[in-house]
Amino acid sequence: MMPAGSGRAEADGGRAGGVRTALAGLTTRGRSFLAAGIAAAVCAYVLGQGELLRVGLLLAVLPLLCAAVLHRTRHRVTGSRRLSPARVPAGAEARVHLRMENVSRLPTGVLMLQDRVPYVLGPRPRFVLDRVEPGGRREVSYRVRSDLRGRYPLGPLQLRLADPFGMCELTRSFSASDTLTVVPHVEPLAPVRFSGRAEGHGGGHRRAPALAGDDDVIPRGYRYGDDLRRVHWRSTARHGELMVRREEQPRRSRCTVLLDTRGIAYEGAGPGSAFEWAVSGTASVLVHMLERGFTVRLLTDDGTSVPGAGGDGFAGGGQGSADTAGLVLDTLAVIDHSDGTDLSRAHDVLRGGNGGLLVAFLGDLDEEQAATVARMGRRGGAVAFVLDPGTWTREAADVPAPGDPHRERLRMLREAGWTVLGVPRGAALNDLWRQADRERSGLAAVGGEGRG
Repeated sequence: MMPAGSGRAEADGGRAGGVRTALAGLTTRGRSFLAAGIAAAVCAYVLGQGELLRVGLLLAVLPLLCAAVLHRTRHRVTGSRRLSPARVPAGAEARVHLRMENVSRLPTGVLMLQDRVPYVLGPRPRFVLDRVEPGGRREVSYRVRSDLRGRYPLGPLQLRLADPFGMCELTRSFSASDTLTVVPHVEPLAPVRFSGRAEGHGGGHRRAPALAGDDDVIPRGYRYGDDLRRVHWRSTARHGELMVRREEQPRRSRCTVLLDTRGIAYEGAGPGSAFEWAVSGTASVLVHMLERGFTVRLLTDDGTSVPGAGGDGFAGGGQGSADTAGLVLDTLAVIDHSDGTDLSRAHDVLRGGNGGLLVAFLGDLDEEQAATVARMGRRGGAVAFVLDPGTWTREAADVPAPGDPHRERLRMLREAGWTVLGVPRGAALNDLWRQADRERSGLAAVGGEGRG
């Protein structure tokens, strides 16, 4: 649970608005009583009816008296909000806990509590709280849920004070608000090696493992405090001075996940659209690789890299993996379509990269963009999941015809050494993930030709 901010509202009519504020708080019932009283008083004056005049004065004075008493009653109420949890996957529920406390010396009347929430999270919650004694507190909660990822503001909290007759209501707003982050759904993936021989139509060649480490160890001069067991005697004899081996640097597995966000590459919108599947797949691969100890990087078609150009990537493994995964998911929670039309910027970033495994989630590709992606293949391995938007907008995913452009694009990527899979509507990423591993290891490949 993450503690939310707290705000404070005061119902103190003696110093906050005067008569105009009090009259503005009259309810429909209060305004009706006031209008009826004035009308009765006018009629009594015209007709000379004293009894009717007294009735009219009573009707008119009652709402004004309720407004004055409510406005001048000093209620000091504090409130706080707590989200449990503050980050949820799309389609999951979060609970919002509200806590009210009366810190004044007088009991409150009937209070109506209302929290502002975006429409996509559900209806606006309202709670009616009975009399709260001095120093008393009340706790209520409600649930929110969204199938659409994003960052949604909650609050500010509003408190309505009402008199027992329902003649007047005054609204006070708290200053604090919180944010609920709805992240993409993460699908657990099977631990695969993505190693072995990846062959295409242009002839197979053995892929190097997706590892990128530091250069070979070079001895350095002895420093005070160095362990004598690290002395490199051959270098000592060559240089005529005591030389020691450097600390061996561990080899680090690297993975770059490329997400195609071009608006022209996808059709449809909503939780079940092709783009949302690609975002969810990107999140699943990033989290999976972090858990396996990879150093990961997120790259989009416009060349934007997370972390930025100065960072080598998010290091996986260890106690900080959960925090790193949360940061990556927060980034994907707000990612949207780009206005770009090509993938050249992403190609420029990868061209100066540091190797490692490349996993790409791509939308519809024309011949030019397929050629650009083909040039992105790297020694560390390249796996692509290409979504055909046409199959995501039809009732059923038809098998592509032999001359289908989508199938031709897949063939072009295979010839460039990619392990590529077409993604039909409703496909499970874990199944495609296993299939990609089988095709890379040659277990499911027949004659160097995989399935699209």
